[in-house]
Amino acid sequence: MRIVLADDERMVRTALRVILDAEPDLEVVGEASTGAEAVSVVRELRPDVVLMDVRMPGIDGIRATERVVASMPGGPRIVVVTTFENDAYVYEALRAGAAGFLLKRAAAEDLVGAVRLVARSDSLLFPAALRGLAAEYGRRAPVAAPPWVARLTEREAEVLRLMATGLTNAEIAERLHVGPATAKTHVAAVLAKTGARDRTQAVIVAYESGFITPG
Repeated sequence: MRIVLADDERMVRTALRVILDAEPDLEVVGEASTGAEAVSVVRELRPDVVLMDVRMPGIDGIRATERVVASMPGGPRIVVVTTFENDAYVYEALRAGAAGFLLKRAAAEDLVGAVRLVARSDSLLFPAALRGLAAEYGRRAPVAAPPWVARLTEREAEVLRLMATGLTNAEIAERLHVGPATAKTHVAAVLAKTGARDRTQAVIVAYESGFITPG
């Protein structure tokens, strides 16, 4: 799994590199100290995962995430690295297309696990934190529900609510008493109908549309 590190602090990048390069299946292939440099490096190296600091000089991690997602459909998975989880920057980066976020004080094993998780195209979803972020920074629900709400079947609506609680496909299957393949199909249908890139985006869309309320 090829990784790019984007952080304006050299010591942070060095510490992350040491942790990640110690793993046999992980390799840091590039670094960037600004958002603009991050976009350039990611486009050139096409890594599997990007660890993106949200607060960088010039183009911040939010704009950099937007540019990578817009210019590289199906491209690298972006994990926001932040000092504070209850941060408007974090929410905006998730809205921009980041697959999840990780605190800078996270233990080494959590960092490694997060990289492996998102590299498998899973979302690094922290339901309680995302619920709090949506409550504080999310847009107000529109007067009329968006068209995708009416397109969801009753089962897909149930699946979206379970996704918001952080359940995996296997856990959703167990909760609904269906097979894993069926649960995966329902999740895929939810992503398609909401226009979401991944589970994190689907949950954010659900909150911002008013389909799910933070309370």
